[in-house]
Amino acid sequence: MKRSVFFSLSVLLGSSIATAGHEVHWGYSGADGPEHWGELNPQFTECKNGKYQTPIDLTQMVDQQLPPLDFHYRPGGDDEINNGHTIQIHYAAGSSIRLDGRDYELKQYHFHTPSENHIGGKEFPMEAHLVHADQDGHLLVIAVMFQEGEENLALKEPWAAMPTHVDEHTPLPLQVSAEALLPQDHDYYRFTGSLTTPPCTEGVTWIVLKQPVTASAGQIHKFAEVMGHPNNRPIQPLNARLIVE
Repeated sequence: MKRSVFFSLSVLLGSSIATAGHEVHWGYSGADGPEHWGELNPQFTECKNGKYQTPIDLTQMVDQQLPPLDFHYRPGGDDEINNGHTIQIHYAAGSSIRLDGRDYELKQYHFHTPSENHIGGKEFPMEAHLVHADQDGHLLVIAVMFQEGEENLALKEPWAAMPTHVDEHTPLPLQVSAEALLPQDHDYYRFTGSLTTPPCTEGVTWIVLKQPVTASAGQIHKFAEVMGHPNNRPIQPLNARLIVE
C-alpha cells in the first residue's frame, strides 16, 4: 500500500505516468474520459473497481463532534503549472496540518471547475484541493468550495501569472499563501476516499470545509477558459461509507 501511495503522490506532484516508455493519456471526455480511466492502464484499475472513490455527494452526515483542524501554514506557493488537467501551485516545505496525531505537509494545491464534490446535492462553480502527505506517504486532501461573489484576493497573484499552455509553468515572484484560500470558519466534513484523477488510489482522507469562499465571475471564467473544458470527475457511489461532521 505504501508503494502505491508514494506512486500516487509522485503523480500529484506532476510526474508523468508511463508504460513501456510512453505517457498514458487521460482526459475528461471521449475515449480517454472518466468512464474509461480504468481501462487505460493496469495501474488505473481502482478507477473502475474501487469502492471508496471520490468525488461524492455529501449527504446524510453523522454528527461525531469532530475536533478543530490544526493548521500550521505559511506562504509557500512558489511555482504554478498548467499540466493540461488543472492549474497546480507547488508548495515549498514547511506548511502542515495536524490530524489524528499525524502531521501532513502541504505539497500542492489545484483547482476544478465545476466542483467535483457536491454538498447536499449542490454543485459549486469551482473547488480547490489542498494536497498533503505525511512522512509515510498517507494522503490528506482539503477541499474548499467557491461560489460566485466578490473577487478572491488569494487568487489574484496566481491568476495574474496563470500559464495558458499545457506543460507551461510560471515561477511566482512572491510566495503565495494557501491559508488565504481558507474560509474563516473551519468546520468540516470528513470521509475516506480516493484521488479524483488516475490512478484513483484509495485510502485518502478527505476534509471538505463547510463554508464556501467567493471568487468573482471573471476569476472563475478565466480558469475555465484556460482549461478549455470542465475538469471534474463525475460523482461516485458512496457505498458503505460514513460522512462525519
